[in-house]
This record gives sequence, structure tokens and C-alpha cells, in this order.
Amino acid sequence: MAENNNILQKLDGLEARYEEVTTLITDPSVISDQQRFVKLTREYKDLGDIMKLRKRYITCLESIAEAKDILANESDPEMKEMAREQLAESESAQPGLEEEIKIALVPKDPEDAKNVEMEIRAGTGGDEACLFAGDLFSMYKRFCESKGWNISVTDVSEGAVGGFKEIDFAVSGEGVYGILKYESGVHRVQRVPVTESNGRMQTSAATVAVLPEAEAFDVQINEGEIKWDTFRSSGAGGQNVNKVESGVRARYMWKNPNTGETEEILIECTETRDQPKNKERALARLRTYIYDKEHQKYLDDIANRRKTLVSTGDRSAKIRTYNFPQGRVTDHRIGFTTHDLQGFLAGDIQPMIDALTVAENAERMKEAEL
Repeated sequence: MAENNNILQKLDGLEARYEEVTTLITDPSVISDQQRFVKLTREYKDLGDIMKLRKRYITCLESIAEAKDILANESDPEMKEMAREQLAESESAQPGLEEEIKIALVPKDPEDAKNVEMEIRAGTGGDEACLFAGDLFSMYKRFCESKGWNISVTDVSEGAVGGFKEIDFAVSGEGVYGILKYESGVHRVQRVPVTESNGRMQTSAATVAVLPEAEAFDVQINEGEIKWDTFRSSGAGGQNVNKVESGVRARYMWKNPNTGETEEILIECTETRDQPKNKERALARLRTYIYDKEHQKYLDDIANRRKTLVSTGDRSAKIRTYNFPQGRVTDHRIGFTTHDLQGFLAGDIQPMIDALTVAENAERMKEAEL
């Protein structure tokens, strides 16, 4: 019962905060402060979910206590039988409910609710690496479509024989970063490339970066200092591409607060034939790039605390191998293997993400001493 009391104490402590946040989000001074309002709205939703769990948990504990009371004091056999059934049902539900509560009580990554900017870059392996980068993009595209998320390509450089040297795209939907963040890192493929005439197996690689999309208030950018260029897009788009300068390029000198160094950031966007829209997307990517750089110290601190952390840390680390001869995909961070390689590349990556989520939650619970 001490464990129950411990969980209830944590839940009861959050009830007062939930009531406070409920009041704050209706305060005009809070609503006018966009950054604070967005943070409090997210906290309100998270706490609301925990309060629902609290209600279910209290009902479960009361049901157990009531059934035990009937068994101890009631003489009617029929009443006792009903109480036994009630007790068995509630006691079997209790551990699962407690596990659900513990996960809900783990401090959430504040980035999880955000949309993302993703980058896939062909690494070692020449043309074969470009083809593999294309396979990865198709995999993520199908996965995002299955989740009902919107995906839009912002910039692309095609490979000589297909696939991509690099491709940048934005994904928007509910809780996107919280799910896709596990994909950051180096992905390796082992197969006989179509470009290989001797039929020899080759190992190639592509790098995936998943960046939480920054809100306008997340970073300070002096928009007057951005140098804009326009150019004619290349690739699909018909004659319009050659006549209209719809592509935009943003150059911005930025001082890294973590290192004190100044660097020039170059962002290109050829997403649409509408130059203002491309400009808007380029600005969003610039904000995201700077936000990611500024938060790298925060990510490194977490990675140092959790030695097997699956969602952040060194993006140059090899995280996954796609082995075609054996038809398997292995994630090296948690040792998870699936033997449905074709299904995985067709977008069925949720089981892998679920396993990574469980691993991260276990670490976070340990950290939070739950």
C-alpha cells in the first residue's frame, strides 16, 4: 500500500498545479504572451491526461477496498462471489494502471509535440548510397502517410542513377518529433547494389537528421540581416522552372552562444513555384537550424546522463543496419531486430519505434526514480 500511497501522493501533488494552469490559460496577460501561452497549453493537456489516469486509479483502489470489505463482513454467498469477481478484476487491472501512471509521470521532452525538419544525406557508397537515401525517404514518406501527417519536400539534390545525394523535408502532424526523433543517426545498408556488375556485396550508408521545428519565438533572428537571393529551380516543374526565379536562398551570419563562434548559415528552398511561400519555408528552416545548434548542449547533457539514450546524442553514430541477404533490420542501440525488411522499408517502422520508446521510458523512469 506504500507504493499506492506514493503514486497517489505524486498524483495529488499535480492536482493543484492542474487547477493553477487551468486558471492561467484564461488570463488575458498570459494569452498575450504567446511563448508562455503555448507552453502552458501543452502542460494543461499533459496534466489533463494524468488527471484522467488519477480518477481511474482512485476508482480501482476504492473497488479493491470495497470488495475486501464485503468479503470480510458479508455472509451472503452471492454477494461474496460478486465481491471475489470484483476483487480479481480490479487487482489484475492495478499493475497495468500503475505502469501507465509511471510513464505519464516521467517528465516529457518539451520538444515531443513539435513538427520536424528532416534531412537525409547519402554517405559512403557513391551511387548506391544515393539509392539507399531514396529508399529511406520512401520509407519515411509511407510511414508519415500512414499516420495522417503532412510531408513536404523543401530541397532536393538527386543522385546520378536515382535516389538522392540529399533531401530535406518537413513533416507536420500530432506529436511528430516525439516519434521520429529516434531516427537521427547513420543508417547502413548491406546488399548487392544494382550498380555492381560483379555481384559483390557492399556496405553503404546514409545519415538522417531529425530536428524539432522551431517556433518563431524560440530563437532570436534579426530578419533585416538576412541576405536573400532568388534563382531558377531545377528538377520537376515544367517550363515554369526555367522562366521564374521561384527558388530562394537565405544567407545569415549567426553567433553561436555556446562557442562564441560566428558562422554563415546558407538555406535554400525550392519547395513550391511561389517565391513568398519558399521564403517562408526557408525562414522556418533557418530558425530550426539555429534552434538545433543552440540546444545541442542540452542534448549532450541528456546523452551523458543516459548512456544508452536512443533519441539524442551523436548523430554520427551508426544506429541501424539494413541487411538484405538476411532480410533483417537491426537497431544497435537496443539490439532490436525485425526479419521483415521489405515491410520495414515499405513504412512499417512502428514496432521498432515502440521498442525504442519503451527503452527510453525505462531510462527516464530510472532517472525520475519512479
